[in-house]
Amino acid sequence: MDKIEGFFAYASQPHQLTRVIQEAVESANHSGGCHYTTWEENDIAGRPLTAPIFEGLENANVLVADITTLNFNVTFEIGYAIGIGRRVFLTKSAEYVADDDLINRIGIFDTLGYERYKNARELTRLISNIRDLHPIDSTAKLNVTTPVYILETPVRGGVMSHIISRIKKARLFYRSFVPSEAARLSAPEAIAHVASSYGVVIPLISPGMKDASVHNIRAAFVAGLSLGLELPTLILQDEAAPFAPLDVRDFVKSYARPEDLRDLIHEFSLSVFERIQETKNLELPMGNLLSTLSIGDPMAENEFQSLGDYYLQTDEFNRALRGEVNLVVGRKGTGKTALFSQVRNRKRSNKNNIVVDLKPEGYQLLKLKEEVLNYLSAGAKQHLVTALWEYLLYAEICYKVLEKDRERHLRDHRLYERYVKLEKLYGESAHITEGDFSERLLTLTTSIVQDFDTRRQQNDGTTLAVDEITGLIHSGNIRELRECLSSYLGYKDEVWLLFDNLDKGWSSHGPTTGDITILRCLIDAARKIQREMSRDRLEFHAIVFVRNDIYQLLMDETSDFGKETRADLDWRDPDMLRTMMRMRLIQNDFPIGASFDEVWNAICISHIDGEETSQFMIERSLMRPRNWLKLVGACKGFAVNLQHEKIQAEDIEKGLITYSNDLLIDADQELTDIEEKANRLMYQFLGESNEFSNDDLRILFDVNGLTAEEIDRAIEFLLYYGFLGIRCAGQDPQYIYDVGYNMEIFKTRIAKNLNAIMYMLNPAFWPALHIQH
Repeated sequence: MDKIEGFFAYASQPHQLTRVIQEAVESANHSGGCHYTTWEENDIAGRPLTAPIFEGLENANVLVADITTLNFNVTFEIGYAIGIGRRVFLTKSAEYVADDDLINRIGIFDTLGYERYKNARELTRLISNIRDLHPIDSTAKLNVTTPVYILETPVRGGVMSHIISRIKKARLFYRSFVPSEAARLSAPEAIAHVASSYGVVIPLISPGMKDASVHNIRAAFVAGLSLGLELPTLILQDEAAPFAPLDVRDFVKSYARPEDLRDLIHEFSLSVFERIQETKNLELPMGNLLSTLSIGDPMAENEFQSLGDYYLQTDEFNRALRGEVNLVVGRKGTGKTALFSQVRNRKRSNKNNIVVDLKPEGYQLLKLKEEVLNYLSAGAKQHLVTALWEYLLYAEICYKVLEKDRERHLRDHRLYERYVKLEKLYGESAHITEGDFSERLLTLTTSIVQDFDTRRQQNDGTTLAVDEITGLIHSGNIRELRECLSSYLGYKDEVWLLFDNLDKGWSSHGPTTGDITILRCLIDAARKIQREMSRDRLEFHAIVFVRNDIYQLLMDETSDFGKETRADLDWRDPDMLRTMMRMRLIQNDFPIGASFDEVWNAICISHIDGEETSQFMIERSLMRPRNWLKLVGACKGFAVNLQHEKIQAEDIEKGLITYSNDLLIDADQELTDIEEKANRLMYQFLGESNEFSNDDLRILFDVNGLTAEEIDRAIEFLLYYGFLGIRCAGQDPQYIYDVGYNMEIFKTRIAKNLNAIMYMLNPAFWPALHIQH
């Protein structure tokens, strides 16, 4: 075995712990079988500290990093060591627990694995007996279709939106980690994304911002990994609130204005394109099947360019494609965004169609809610917001037409005069700005807020009349614009309006009445435009994509919405999920006619604990495609790191722990969105049994000052989410997907068998809650 030449990284605080580490390093070095250096040994006056740290990592064959106290520099060095192909060994003192919750929330460290110690003697034994010096595999097939990876900030505010807007403008397709969609970032996921990228974008945030400690530690790992792999790496920070720690100070780019971001991303994009050209014909060495296997990304946003190769065309998709639905409803992770992208791409393939795909985010309407809607009556609110959406949707259709036919109208005499007139009318609009739809929406709502405030002051604070409210938006002649647009569209085949993402950026405690009003008015405006275009014999279709809990709130507030035609994306059949997985797997050079069983058995053992492995995983996916992909991906990640040719039982067990922790955090957040006082309520199950009587469950929930009504609401959510199921005497447990997502069936069975019913905890959550089975 090679002698250990190690580098030990650790935080400078607390002093008691650093003394323990120094004592352990000294003892290990005296043993003769290893030699460790520390960052403190290189702390020489007059010499930059970062240079010897990088030298130490380059000269070592193992990095030992202590994560007892989470530290940006240490985390960066962990990522960097993996990137340059060094063995990484993590340690953590069992005597300190201050950062345990932070470690769990981040997701990186427990997925890498770490060893605990109580004192210097135990730490000496750990670092003296490292036998396996094989590094984590950080090779991956380069992703030419989405070459850039972005670590998004916890809140996608103006800066993050501007970064993404500039990336789009540079024609760089990207994948991203979105904290609002995925609670934790696992190390295998981060390594796979970064290693397959041509460039990485990492914004840092100031310590006072939401979840800054979680985000910046993730940023440290991704930055170190990316720089270790020698990728173009854009680390950004606000000049007004600098954060950059020592290890990355020389690599960080500061910005003071949006124009600075434009220039920085321009330089970054040039580096990425240059790297793509350099490696375009590079043939990576093929390892074992698992190391090169791709199942796509759990987030449809990250695989728009390749999803069409293996998208499962369900009946819901075909109904949407035929224009038979105007609402697509589904839980998080059931495929709304995937369906959105595939309908858009199919309709775009006809060059004579106009397809307007809009994905704004709720924060752009925040000021409108706070500073305008709160001062209006219910009727006035609906009038203003419907007029806003009508104006915006017509304007966006115009924008798309003008963009699409910028050259064509010059060659088509039928279009020329109509195009010129439409362009003139559109240009006379008071709210036209550059940028994407999100930026135009933000500009318009900001203008409305300012105009509203001015008019209220002129009216001495009294309510505005209806025509004054309309005047906040219709500063131009919308009727003339609409008529001109209708005339132009007579030379087109179909017009499609696809609207998604409106709930992004809403309050962390669920949608407000104002949010529901905004969404309801959007649907009303789309319906109105559809009627107007139908009168002009134009084929127009509008589809709005919403979560099913939001749809239920719409139903509760407006009974008319029950008449809307909708596609429900909740999955019920495990074989459908297998078919989805098979279509992804056969893209990895399997025979096109191979069955799911043939492909699955090539990558995974057939059974675990007496259960077929695909069924075992599907039952823990809550019947959501995104979860199914996440779980398989987590298991595959451990198998690759342990150099297994197939996914083994231990890989499934470790992958399930990672996945279960992610799932628990997501579920707890969704429950908190519905009932704020239920925050961390799910953690009451920690170490408990996996089944509960009605009385036991209510005793367990008697925390946080919840009333009986609030407990009822929490239980109903847990049943609806799939966290809990029910079991009647002599029957198997049933979860929400086993009864067709019909809560009334559960409510009736519970009412009839209240004292005999048992509530069952879904096995997907057992590992995270340390429940034995």
